[in-house]
Amino acid sequence: MTGNVCILDYGSGNVKSVANLFAFLKIECVVSNQATDIEHATHLVLPGVGAFGAAMQKIRERIPLNIVSREVLKGKKPFLGICVGMQVLADTGEEFGVHQGLGWIPGRVRRFRDFGLPVPHIGWNDVHKCATDLLLGEHETLDFYFVHSYLFEPYDQDCVAATTRYGEEYPSIIRRENILGVQFHPEKSQKAGMLLLNNFVHL
Repeated sequence: MTGNVCILDYGSGNVKSVANLFAFLKIECVVSNQATDIEHATHLVLPGVGAFGAAMQKIRERIPLNIVSREVLKGKKPFLGICVGMQVLADTGEEFGVHQGLGWIPGRVRRFRDFGLPVPHIGWNDVHKCATDLLLGEHETLDFYFVHSYLFEPYDQDCVAATTRYGEEYPSIIRRENILGVQFHPEKSQKAGMLLLNNFVHL
């Protein structure tokens, strides 16, 4: 049985694309920050693009975090953060200064180290499954589309569900119980993105 998804919207540019992919998969979804929609949903998704600090400011202004936190942290509702929506799960982000995140998965967001590669990291790259990953299903490796200059560095390595290499190996899927995050863009990743979102709503 699939659930119904509430996509939280702080003004990020990829919200509509994520909603369109759920619609294509014939999964019920709504883009809303309303308390009733958040409470009614079986799964919550936070897409994101842009800088960490600016995203957190808009999230605090536009999304009822007290209700979302209750549903996710106490109600154990499956939650998926995408790109910056994943990064804000950290304690802190170091983009344009140090900014406080949600702190749902302990860690920090830092810039790629200099390995002589272009930053931001833009394009397709392999995502390699770790033993704890559920979003990739039976697949050990899938290709996804990335656009980012910063990466999530969790303090607990058990939260790393999949990794990607771009100069250095870094977490591209993280998970702590019902809270998941992906650094790439499922909505731009064609069949791999469809598989991942379909797996998420079956959690």
